[in-house]
Amino acid sequence: MALKCGIVGLPNVGKSTLFNCLSNAKAQSANFPFCTIEPNVGVISVPDDRLTRLVEICNPKSVVPATVEIVDIAGLVKGASKGEGLGNKFLANIRETDAILHVLRCFDDDNITHVDTTVDPVRDMEVINYELQIKDLETVEARLAKTEKAAKAGADKTAKMQLGVLQAYKEALEKGEPARQVQFEGKEEQKFARELFLLTNKPVMYVCNVDDASAATGNAYVEAVRKAIEGRDANILVVAAKTESEIAELDTYEERQEFLAEMGLEKSGVDRLIRAAYALLDLQTYFTAGADEVRAWTFIRGTKAPQAAGIIHTDFEKGFIRAEVIKYDDYVTLGSEAAVKEAGKMGVEGKEYVVADGDIMHFRFNV
Repeated sequence: MALKCGIVGLPNVGKSTLFNCLSNAKAQSANFPFCTIEPNVGVISVPDDRLTRLVEICNPKSVVPATVEIVDIAGLVKGASKGEGLGNKFLANIRETDAILHVLRCFDDDNITHVDTTVDPVRDMEVINYELQIKDLETVEARLAKTEKAAKAGADKTAKMQLGVLQAYKEALEKGEPARQVQFEGKEEQKFARELFLLTNKPVMYVCNVDDASAATGNAYVEAVRKAIEGRDANILVVAAKTESEIAELDTYEERQEFLAEMGLEKSGVDRLIRAAYALLDLQTYFTAGADEVRAWTFIRGTKAPQAAGIIHTDFEKGFIRAEVIKYDDYVTLGSEAAVKEAGKMGVEGKEYVVADGDIMHFRFNV
């Protein structure tokens, strides 16, 4: 399963610049609104030092890292939910993503025009949030009209359950709250809620795009955003997108690390953003490792062995017998699968085993 994130924000906040340094694709970046006419899509490898170490040990014929798909969506404006600018088309693009990366301009630059003249990331955040909430409210109200008729008939229990979910969402959205603030305990309610694909039900990370001087420490704009999102079940990340794009152009790892050190950073914004996106969606990684291939597989925290096997192929889950599991630290310390077996460190696990981040797995199945 590849993680899919949509980058949103007002025009000229640094979305396409961030996209470029994330994916190394060259999306047009210009000082005017709507320079991104079609959504740019980039697929990037997830940085993982563990994968690198496993490759060094196994020396495989091929290496397959986990990936993240990034969709750069044209700048939204006030009225996007009603079709202003290029709104409706791009709101549809957001609907297809797993998470939203909401880029906020947190830097001053007289040479880069702001659509609302002044720099105010909290105001910009509310503009986008409002448009997404209005679009969700339209979705909920349209579904309510149909569901209320079925619920009034009396015998349709499913319709009554759906009505309760829709009414809860409508009440929250009318208060200006995102759909993700509403929680349901029943599995049926949760399933129906997911099937609505509400924009504000998606996990969101606010990416504060700052100048070089603020890359390590943030600034007053970042603090204003941090205060504004308290209690909103959202994350924040500080990135200097322009500088990150320059780092991405450097040829060697050593040059990039030296550049980062000068800025007071240990990891690049790209690394930090991808790791934060994984945490946002509660994603983890297990590995398959051997002479033919070393590969990273993405799974949701709490996944059991048969379902983890199914990520490789549905037959693996259907015919699951057992999982042979090696802990990453044991593999690296002992240096090979054979050495792990000899040391009695390989675990044989059944259907109830909950896969751990970093597990090296081999599945036995029979279909």
